[in-house]
Amino acid sequence: MRLAPDSATTREQIIAAADTLFYQHGFEHASFTDIAAAVGISRGNFYYHFKTKDDILAAVIASRLVRTQALLAGWAADNDAPAVRIRCFINLLIANREPIMRYGCPVGTLCAELAKLGHLAHADASKLYTLFRDWLACQFHAAGRGAEADTLAMHLLMRSQGVAALAQSFHDEDFIRREVAAMHAWLDVQLAMS
Repeated sequence: MRLAPDSATTREQIIAAADTLFYQHGFEHASFTDIAAAVGISRGNFYYHFKTKDDILAAVIASRLVRTQALLAGWAADNDAPAVRIRCFINLLIANREPIMRYGCPVGTLCAELAKLGHLAHADASKLYTLFRDWLACQFHAAGRGAEADTLAMHLLMRSQGVAALAQSFHDEDFIRREVAAMHAWLDVQLAMS
């Protein structure tokens, strides 16, 4: 069934509101009522678009995957050099420092919560990490670090997640800036080895 344009817009608004609430309050604590109130629709209208909270979660994860793919494609289109592309990833911590200090990493917090719940959608949410991992490995490979590309990608992904977790705990912007500078210095060393 094809939704009418206003229905499609309402559905997109529900997904965006749920995404924000899942990030700020957690999947388990965000209710149908909270999401419907954020969009300004009745529960009946809400149920027309989504029957269960798991349906909403699947839509949020799918939306995040699309947005992440677009972000990575944009970095690739805007920058010829793999080193510059990798630096774009590192700089996400600076660009998103305010929400990270308040709520943590949106990927990390969702994956951690779903893992604790033993939720079946955990595997789908983890695909967000896989997108970053594969993309970073591709960049390291293009930079001449083929044999170590995946290991370097995982190291950088792990380090950025650690910074996000500690930034949320300590609410320390200077810490984020120091660690981002250290990651740039680490990258310089890695690329000098190619």
